[in-house]
Amino acid sequence: MSRIVCQFSCGAASAVAWKLTVAQHPEAIAVNAYIKNECEDNRRFLADCEKWLGRSITVLRDQKYNADIIQVFRSVGYIKGPNGAACTSRIKRGLLRAFEQPGDVLVLGFTAEEQDRYDDWLEDWPDRPIRAPLIERGLTKEDCKAMVLRAGIQLPLQYRRGYQNANCKVCIKGGMGYMRAAREDFPEEFEEMCQAEDYVASLHGEQARIFRHRSGALEGQRFALRDLPPGPADRNDAPPECGLFCASAEQEYSA
Repeated sequence: MSRIVCQFSCGAASAVAWKLTVAQHPEAIAVNAYIKNECEDNRRFLADCEKWLGRSITVLRDQKYNADIIQVFRSVGYIKGPNGAACTSRIKRGLLRAFEQPGDVLVLGFTAEEQDRYDDWLEDWPDRPIRAPLIERGLTKEDCKAMVLRAGIQLPLQYRRGYQNANCKVCIKGGMGYMRAAREDFPEEFEEMCQAEDYVASLHGEQARIFRHRSGALEGQRFALRDLPPGPADRNDAPPECGLFCASAEQEYSA
């Protein structure tokens, strides 16, 4: 019998996606890939969601790299490229795929504003059954945050700090504004990432750097993360509010 597997990322969107799925399919299970470099409060949020649903989440942990993104970058000698981030493939996506069984239906926490990402998944994996219950219901990321709060669950600390996602403290997928915030909030982790980038650049040259100048005389040239220029930090301090579709979605799991 096929399983329904919800991928839980310790974010509000994946929590709501899991909640909605269980309302329709009580047999659905959830799986999470532990990452050492995430905010410690993510584990508290995971436990709160387990209580909310009355179910346990299967937590997978990479052993080869000790679930540590810095160890991944130093071991494989690159950070990110055309095929994505080294950490995602080595200590997250690979574990989740190893957990899958033939015929599994995957439930992903893509929100209404992430239709393009969902379309990419469908294009890359045309033969895999994939569901995106948040897109199906028109729910945004802010909707999901508000729904979690209305359920009496405190949002992950990274959200409360103003970050858009509950990712690693210094996530290499973040833009310059994100990195400026991370530099302020997590100086030790930021320096550790700078050192990892320096190491990778020593192997492959400046093209291995994460960022490049966007304008001016140096436009297009890459620069070291530790030389990130000053500017505004990217933070979202506005309290989340439910949109048009929150109430109808909440009725599905409150009935």
